[in-house]
Amino acid sequence: MKNIINEFKITNGKKFSLKDYDTAYTADLKKEDSEAELKDLIKQTADLQSALYADDRYALLIIFQAMDAAGKDGAIAHTLSGLNPQGCEVYSFKQPSAEELDHDFFWRHYKALPEFGRIGVHNRSHYENVLITKVHPELLLKERLPGINSVKDVKKKFWEHRYESIRNFEKHLTENGTVIIKFFLHLSKDEQKERFLERIDNPEKNWKFSAADIYEREFWDDYMDAYQEAIQETSTEKCPWYVLPADKKWFTRTAISHIILETLKDLDLKYPVLPKEEKAKLEEAKKMLLKH
Repeated sequence: MKNIINEFKITNGKKFSLKDYDTAYTADLKKEDSEAELKDLIKQTADLQSALYADDRYALLIIFQAMDAAGKDGAIAHTLSGLNPQGCEVYSFKQPSAEELDHDFFWRHYKALPEFGRIGVHNRSHYENVLITKVHPELLLKERLPGINSVKDVKKKFWEHRYESIRNFEKHLTENGTVIIKFFLHLSKDEQKERFLERIDNPEKNWKFSAADIYEREFWDDYMDAYQEAIQETSTEKCPWYVLPADKKWFTRTAISHIILETLKDLDLKYPVLPKEEKAKLEEAKKMLLKH
């Protein structure tokens, strides 16, 4: 799997096309083998989480973007299930509040960034500002942006500036110790339909379904175009995108765990080494404990 995950990594988006990525791809892996492997990956990640905290030089920010029913919530629950909750925070971003709309679009996301030594997960992220707003530009009017008085004012240059702002934002974070992993869970329209039907037919999953999901489904092609352009414009060596097939949840979760684990391994995390005087104090404390 380690070699396979490089197939999903986008560091230069110039030639990227969503059509080149199979939503049902599983690399010939078997479900039962993948699920067993996932348990081991989670354990290894938990060990490195402790090292991340002790090292205290980096923060890890994991971003999840996807269409509805792609499995973001389940992927987060499964791949982070073995981690220490004290060192991990998950934020699910909904429609911006009135207070949030009184600030620039990064403000609410910047406030939710993880501290050094911690892992932060953003379920949806600052990318919504080039995704849902790209599909529904009328939402931009709520931001009261200078020079944007109607949808007609939102031109190509506007989106170029937004992509540039995102690249600069992520460049700033990575240069200051925040490591970013960006996942797009690539779901097929047919699979989304099946999952929506399951939510309707299964009383225990009715609460997951919203009529708004069907409304947004009508804009499927527009969303695919928006995702493709966002990935093309914001994939870099330091902040790559991972476009993961999402039709098979078990494969998606294993791939996510592999990527998180390998990212942590690449940081070469180290536990602090105490200076000689501090070690001497430890030895003295040990002697005192042994006496009593």
